[in-house]
Amino acid sequence: MKKLYSNKLVILSLVLPGVLLFIFAILAPICLSVYYGFTDYSGMGSFSFIGFENYKKLMTDEAFWMSLRNSLLLAIGFICIQHPLALIVAAVLDKLGGRAESFFRCVYFIPNVISVAVIAYLWKFIYNPDFGLLNNIIKAFGGKGGTNWFSSDKAIWAVLVVLIWHGFGWGMLIYYTGIKNIDPVLYEAASIDGADQKTTFLKITLPLMKPVIQVNVTMAVISALKQMETVYLLTNGGPGNSTQFAANYLYQQAFKAFKYGYGNAIGVIFIIICLVTTVVLNKIFAEREGRRARRIREGL
Repeated sequence: MKKLYSNKLVILSLVLPGVLLFIFAILAPICLSVYYGFTDYSGMGSFSFIGFENYKKLMTDEAFWMSLRNSLLLAIGFICIQHPLALIVAAVLDKLGGRAESFFRCVYFIPNVISVAVIAYLWKFIYNPDFGLLNNIIKAFGGKGGTNWFSSDKAIWAVLVVLIWHGFGWGMLIYYTGIKNIDPVLYEAASIDGADQKTTFLKITLPLMKPVIQVNVTMAVISALKQMETVYLLTNGGPGNSTQFAANYLYQQAFKAFKYGYGNAIGVIFIIICLVTTVVLNKIFAEREGRRARRIREGL
């Protein structure tokens, strides 16, 4: 086996398919996107090289900045609402055991199994101002009802609720898997020392889940930036651009307004934001881990 893996031809045959896939499926499209971002290409026919004109236009494009603002709001919703709840639910599920654990694990993950189109139209009926479930519940408790949840001042919050709810299952499942990988001996030792469930969660579960939290938070921020299908089916960025998100705006500009070059410029900015966000989050978590390690050494 050692002789086999020292053969350069064998190594090349194993590595080459992955390298080619990366080049043609990821690197080449990114390079083409950067190139088209400097042109006035409409998606058809000839085009001209216009330099940084698309990027200059982006700096004054209110719809683009609105889409980034909405993506930021969604990222905050993911980090501050969805993920803390997902972590707590995962910890509670771990303690349930038996059939109840399996049942609720499936229940929480069901929205991620259902088609995005079905989810979008389901919530359209829930938000319907005439016969929607939400307005009927408000009427049942003595409220007025008849609220248009997709009006310009309420639409973004209605969309954020759907997106946070829809992605809850994935976050919960990743946290649940991470908790399951924690050595149960640690919990047994804490129980013998008289630690209650709250102390066990704060002192054992949460610190050992930091690598999982780091991955999940990074994925959540990137997911907030690339939201498209649910937004497209719910509001398509409307009314006006109040529920516009970066990926949906890119689609509209490139494939509906036939501003392919402009759409690619948005895509390049999107890639840069994702890379910067990933690097910054990794540094933040690394610094916190470094400070924690120093405190432990000082304590010793």
